[in-house]
Amino acid sequence: MDLQNIKGIGDKTIKSLNKLNIYNIDDLVNYYPFRYQTYNIKKLSSVSNNENCTIIATVESNPQVFYFKKNFNRLSFKALSDNLLINVTIFNRAFLKNNIKIGEEITLIGKFEKLKNNFVASDIKLDKIDNNTIEPIYHVNKDIKNKTLIKLIDNTLAINKEYDDYIPSEINDKYGFVSKYEALQEIHNPSNIKELKQSKLRLIYEELFIFMFKIMIIKKRNDSISLGIRRNVSQTQVNEYIKSLPFSLTDDQLNAVNDCLNDLNSDKRMNRLILGDVGSGKTIVAIIAMVINYYSNYQSAMLAPTEILAKQHYKNILNLTKNLNISCELIVGSMSVREKNNIKKRLENGEIDIIVGTHALLTDDVIFKDLGLVVTDEQHRFGVNQRTSLQNKGKLPDIIYLSATPIPRTYALTIYGDMDTSMIKQKPNGRKDIITKIKKNSELKDVLYHMLEEIKNNHQIYVVSSLITNEDDNSDLKDVMLLKEKMDIAFNNKVNIGILHGKLKNNEKEAIMNDFKNGIIKILICTTIVEVGVDVKNATMMVIFDADRFGLATLHQLRGRVGRNDLQSYCYLICDKEKERLNVMCESNDGFYISQKDFEIRGEGDLFGTKQSGDMSFKIADIKRDYKILLQAKEDVIKFIDSNEFRYNNLYRRIVNNIDFLN
Repeated sequence: MDLQNIKGIGDKTIKSLNKLNIYNIDDLVNYYPFRYQTYNIKKLSSVSNNENCTIIATVESNPQVFYFKKNFNRLSFKALSDNLLINVTIFNRAFLKNNIKIGEEITLIGKFEKLKNNFVASDIKLDKIDNNTIEPIYHVNKDIKNKTLIKLIDNTLAINKEYDDYIPSEINDKYGFVSKYEALQEIHNPSNIKELKQSKLRLIYEELFIFMFKIMIIKKRNDSISLGIRRNVSQTQVNEYIKSLPFSLTDDQLNAVNDCLNDLNSDKRMNRLILGDVGSGKTIVAIIAMVINYYSNYQSAMLAPTEILAKQHYKNILNLTKNLNISCELIVGSMSVREKNNIKKRLENGEIDIIVGTHALLTDDVIFKDLGLVVTDEQHRFGVNQRTSLQNKGKLPDIIYLSATPIPRTYALTIYGDMDTSMIKQKPNGRKDIITKIKKNSELKDVLYHMLEEIKNNHQIYVVSSLITNEDDNSDLKDVMLLKEKMDIAFNNKVNIGILHGKLKNNEKEAIMNDFKNGIIKILICTTIVEVGVDVKNATMMVIFDADRFGLATLHQLRGRVGRNDLQSYCYLICDKEKERLNVMCESNDGFYISQKDFEIRGEGDLFGTKQSGDMSFKIADIKRDYKILLQAKEDVIKFIDSNEFRYNNLYRRIVNNIDFLN
């Protein structure tokens, strides 16, 4: 059944639904409320002056609308509640005038100005509700209202009662789950808190069961493949290269290198995640793995999410392999067609040993002679299909994923259960902890004085503008420009200040970053575009405005842009609404500790702080909150895969057929 078959859905509504990523019936019924509104109905006689409350009232007069400025109006009428006649006022609800009729009972939500006998409403429900009412609240947009979405989902559930149930019958019986249809009905039309909780549990379990099923099937499939490339590189060869590096490796880095060497020397295909804190030195481990691959006469590819990061990796590889006869090239979207074609030709002929690139690496005309290793940096920024398209360019190449999202080991082993995991916690030798302080806007002078001291010491500074949440596409640009004006005034226009934001073209971003790296720009005002990968060793201070509006994971990533040398570095979190969780940033520089605290402090929220378009996006489940359910689902999945029911379950056979395996 298509969306057009649902009452109330026409072409215009379909476009509005598409903006919410709703394209079919399943998307619509699986578009769950993000919260629920309950009501505490009060008698007006018991309400104090200026108290926020919800009351039931009967309309006593026809509403009148008064228009003021453009887009501003006031609707007023009289109503009777608890035998008291009151004046009701609500702003910008002129469209309700024809729906509010004398004699009808309505629900008023707002503030009662008792001394003025005036009820200032924030919302008016055109029917009578009671204390048992539970109203679903959805994420909507300006094109579709909450009430409209409720009605459309109700209409869909009324005519379509058959939905795929992905929980195997034995498990359904084991836990006594309600049916899929009953759960959907209850989640969108709650009858009471108890039934709602049971239905939510059932849908959460189903989502996590499917997730763990995919993970375990991929692992089972990958474990059965013994056709990987077997190399024969000695530990001595690797040690000699490590000794040639201009720095020493930490024990964690050495362990990760050994993990990679053992994988590359085996005939089992490597599928390894290198999970490390920001600035822990994951990249050098990947470079050493590519050197091992080069010793075996195979090509390597490194995929990065941004051009800035790709170019940084390219320069690092050139610098750290200059004593070897390695041919390394870069391919990114901003290059000319002629440049790309030349590189593609040399790559196909086997003249290039290591290629570094962005999405430009993923096109069909990028062909390798003998691809042996694929490294994907910031792997969660790429979808499964994107990663797989590069991996499929070789004959079972080994795979390394790099991630700077530090999460507790127990979570990592479950969530990334299809991968072998190497964890890097230690900082490179000589690095100092970043001193982090929380400052109010009234204390900004102290921060500015410290910034001036760092500049006098010929150091550089990042200033991150506040998190933008409105829908103005140019809001981040306005924000950094305003901040630059203030900084120019503060430093009497004597300090070279640059700005970096998402609206700049790639060549403009590169020019600004080069000026910053070369010390021409002393203060770089930017958005969170610098969160990942940017490495300027002379930067010793990070100043983050409105820090309380960022997640701990993002704050830690931003802070990690400084302290990348043996100099003492600092981070200032500027906010007037100091929150307890920000103190965690002052307590520790350990991303794994901060991640664990974030798990404990925050109830709901995405694992990575912001929703990614990759593999970890759930509709109703939450990894932190529902981790115990995830573990149970994993245990149940392992039993299910070995059962007869799995062999004859067409729904799960369909999932298997749609999984993007490594090969």
